[in-house]
Amino acid sequence: MESFEPFIQNFLRKNLPNVEIKLYSLAGDASNRRYYRIIHSDSSSVLMRWDPFDPTKYPFLSVQKHFDRNGIRVPQIIAMEPESGLILLEDLGDLTLERKFWENQKSEGTQAFYRLAMDELIRIHFKSTFDKGHDCTAFHIQFDTAKFLWEMNYAKENLLKGILDFKFKTDVEQELDDVFKDICIKLDQEPKFISHRDYHSRNLMIKLDEMCVIDFQDARLGPIQYDLVSLLKDSYIQMPEEMSDELIKYYLEQAKPFLGKNFSKDAFDNIYSVQSIQRCFKACGSFASFYQQREDRRYLKYLSGTLKKVLRSLSGFPEYSLFTDILIDSGALDKDYESL
Repeated sequence: MESFEPFIQNFLRKNLPNVEIKLYSLAGDASNRRYYRIIHSDSSSVLMRWDPFDPTKYPFLSVQKHFDRNGIRVPQIIAMEPESGLILLEDLGDLTLERKFWENQKSEGTQAFYRLAMDELIRIHFKSTFDKGHDCTAFHIQFDTAKFLWEMNYAKENLLKGILDFKFKTDVEQELDDVFKDICIKLDQEPKFISHRDYHSRNLMIKLDEMCVIDFQDARLGPIQYDLVSLLKDSYIQMPEEMSDELIKYYLEQAKPFLGKNFSKDAFDNIYSVQSIQRCFKACGSFASFYQQREDRRYLKYLSGTLKKVLRSLSGFPEYSLFTDILIDSGALDKDYESL
């Protein structure tokens, strides 16, 4: 059990009175947020600690309320102290979708849970987007060309130039920038719906056979393919292609009432592949940056597998062959990242 500053102890005593309290650190995500499990009586809660915030403008609260209002299963808020950066939340337990996937030897064992994840995604993409009667921070930020491009350049700087120390010739780097820009413009031209932004197996918790969504504070408008790629080409698991295909089919069946009469599966698949290049390369940039900027080695082991996903997606676009050549020439695909 850990000990905490008096202001945290006072916050817990005020909101959990007359009970003995024990506090334990939880493994957090890649951000600066910290989480603790609070054991009290025969129950438990989770304390989230971050910077002080204005509750009227705080994205976490705004998105939590909007998602909750639209039937998306998110952790309930028990209490908060904005000036201290403290929020006491419902405890969703420790069973992530990632853990459920690896616990099962066959994909059939997790298929039903991934369908639950798709059901939540349908509500995020469509029900929460069409709920215009309530404001939410997600309506005011979006994936546009500039944001997509920033993510790709972040990967170029931290992985290609950083870890791999790849020396670009000026004209080659300009050509690669043109490839990046073409990818990002295509994605920006797609219809935009509320996107979770980080919808993968570590941000989906299973509690009493319910799929619960966490880490949603960066939700914004974007193409539906962004979240689908995040989930189905997740860096933390290796999903069989037939399972991914079945889940896309399931998603599109549920989404049919919202996609319009002019929906084209071929066009959807094309953008899904383009988004796979962008989103998976973005993930590589994040993993590389954790090592480059704070020597966090935990995510290095996911780089090789994720880069292979980028390469497979690039194979369908001969016009992006320069990007493929750079991944090969830089040694990105052969690097033993865990030995760094």
